[in-house]
Amino acid sequence: MSGVEPGTPCWADLATPDLTAARRFYPQLFGWTGRVSRQPEAGGYTTFLKDGRAVAGAGPPATPDQVPIWSTYVATDDADLAATRVEAAGGQVLVAPFDVFDQGRMAVFADPAGATFSVWQPMAMHGAELFNAPGAMSWNELVTPDPDGAKLFYELVFGWHPEDEPTGPVTCTGWRCGARIVAGMTPPLEELPADLPAYWSVHFAVADTDAAAARAAELGGTILVPPHDVPQGRLAALRDPQGALFSITTLP
Repeated sequence: MSGVEPGTPCWADLATPDLTAARRFYPQLFGWTGRVSRQPEAGGYTTFLKDGRAVAGAGPPATPDQVPIWSTYVATDDADLAATRVEAAGGQVLVAPFDVFDQGRMAVFADPAGATFSVWQPMAMHGAELFNAPGAMSWNELVTPDPDGAKLFYELVFGWHPEDEPTGPVTCTGWRCGARIVAGMTPPLEELPADLPAYWSVHFAVADTDAAAARAAELGGTILVPPHDVPQGRLAALRDPQGALFSITTLP
């Protein structure tokens, strides 16, 4: 496995106070199996597998008051340099770069609007082993009320170039890294709570968005935005039983 290119989302994981519930909910929703880390210091960190390939993770929250959240990790060659760039661009270093055993080096940041994200400098672990297939991460999107500020910030941090695409009443943005669009940006949806801060949304592909949304509700989750068609496919926004936001998409 060669991993993904620097500047590209490479991993997503869930911070949750109830790992046991997460290990039950997501496998029933996505067909995942869980592999729990043997290191006591990992706090039961679980790598979720789809057909034997790593697709996402889940672990305990960094602080007792942290809300349940899915985090997007962007691949980097140098986590320490990324931290320097984040601070220079007006963001915050929430967790300074540190080594995760022999797996990689990571850090946690917040952009000026408060959206948190992480970087991953790979060592033994390069990131997800499956993308854009049912049960795997398919898209990462910044939901922010300050798109102009985000354009400046992420270009300084990752060298991303924003490309606006008007879609009806709202303007969506694609982040270009080299030859590829690697992530997106959109204003907050009207259906979401007005006081929700900026955040990075993690999307997982499913074979049938309507069926998966209904299944999530059966398992104790909440449908925040019902299934609807978008240019990228059919989308729904969900909360898991502990309150973590994520989205599902049937790819065209």
